[in-house]
Amino acid sequence: MLRLLLISLALLCGPAWALSPELAARIAAGEGDDRVAALQQALAAGDASLGPFLHALQDGRVRLKGGKALVLAEGAAAPADAEEPLLNNRMRREIEAALAGLDLLSQDRDTRAKALTTLRDDADTSKLALFEKALAAESDAGLRSQLSALVAGAKLSSTDPGQRRAAAAELAGSADPATRALLLEKLSAETDPGAKAAMQQTIDAVAARLAWGERAQLLFSGLSLGSVLLLVALGLAITYGLMGVINMAHGELLMVGAYATYSVQQVFRAWAPGAFDYYLWVALPASFVAAALVGAAMERTVIRWLYGRPLETLLATWGLSLVLMQAVRSLFGAQNVAVENPAWLSGGWALLPNLTLPYNRIAILAFAAMVLAGMALLLARTRLGLMVRGVTQNRRMAACVGVNTAKVDTLAFALGSGIAGLAGCALSQIGNVGPDLGQSYIVDAFMVVVLGGVGQLAGTVYAGLGLGVLSKLLEGWQGAVLAKIALLMLLVLVIQKKPQGLFALKGRAVE
Repeated sequence: MLRLLLISLALLCGPAWALSPELAARIAAGEGDDRVAALQQALAAGDASLGPFLHALQDGRVRLKGGKALVLAEGAAAPADAEEPLLNNRMRREIEAALAGLDLLSQDRDTRAKALTTLRDDADTSKLALFEKALAAESDAGLRSQLSALVAGAKLSSTDPGQRRAAAAELAGSADPATRALLLEKLSAETDPGAKAAMQQTIDAVAARLAWGERAQLLFSGLSLGSVLLLVALGLAITYGLMGVINMAHGELLMVGAYATYSVQQVFRAWAPGAFDYYLWVALPASFVAAALVGAAMERTVIRWLYGRPLETLLATWGLSLVLMQAVRSLFGAQNVAVENPAWLSGGWALLPNLTLPYNRIAILAFAAMVLAGMALLLARTRLGLMVRGVTQNRRMAACVGVNTAKVDTLAFALGSGIAGLAGCALSQIGNVGPDLGQSYIVDAFMVVVLGGVGQLAGTVYAGLGLGVLSKLLEGWQGAVLAKIALLMLLVLVIQKKPQGLFALKGRAVE
């Protein structure tokens, strides 16, 4: 009892607990509106002892006795005749908002930023004095901008129409979707014509800024999808363009690369957890080699016997795709597996409040560009590329000048399969990996190759990026299903007019 008495005296008289006994008791007990009003009064006063008292109230260390609020020390037993205050959901929310408001005055920037995130939807006019005090003390430019918007949002709840008009004008430079939502909410209840006109004008200005963010997001999404389609179709462009093989197992080569990435991740997690963020640098060559070996084995054992027989090749590669899927189910299970992003690929780059570019998508864009550049250099500057181009353009003439076309076929098929494995590694960073992963991309990959022109690398690039952007535009207009149907119809129309694709190679063999 002596310790409890000392704690009570500290609450009432000590410098650490300068909160008045009457105000503390009103916050801890009474009717809901009275308790909230008392809390707002203490918050407006900016009392430094309010925070510790509210934390004690949250932790259940406050007791009511004789009309006084007593704060118990950590682990102290409460007296038998003391009553514990009741905290309903409303009061808990008010306490959390008040603590967040007090955190605006913290010396730590991250604490202030977290508090702003908590309070962005709670721009209450009762906290206006605290917000203005925090704004006057804030030195960080980014947080000052957010605090200014918070102050203006609090003024929108003022009873003074002039203050509401001024607040709407202050928010005119915002590009935050939350600001527009707040203004729309206030507009529906606004009675003053001047304030209503100012709010509508600000809403229109914010919407115009948000529209640019939405357009940029749509463009980035289209380019991101196009880069994925490009990676998937690059390998198919080589195998289909070189040998005319309709490889229905190409999607499963993506799956092989994705599962190779998953296996490398598991090895790093088990044997080198400290170097986990670097596993992707090992997974890239592993996925290429794994898919290239599988592709070379397919070509040497099955496909080489079926050249010039498209229907049999299609059926055989479809059967191989089923075999590969079942093999993966037997080794890894039928359920999807999760491939975790390294820390440096997590998060995103926030350019605007409604425009965030994920790092993993940016990385795939850059990776697709590097793979494309590597493929162009290989085909244009190496002996293998020369032989591949020669066999593609005229197989018989290449054989007559001493090119081992069978070997070139195997190497080219392995190269195309390895690129598919790289695409699988990239896809593992933006979604789950499962036995059916390749089935989602095989049709789109053939669309890219056929539209761009068989054997034409530049055409594959234009078709992949173009289909990606067009697909996102159509999805936003008509939905995913109708967008896919529209793209297929467009492909049919293009093939009717240009059977060799939009960017077909020119030459006697084509003409």
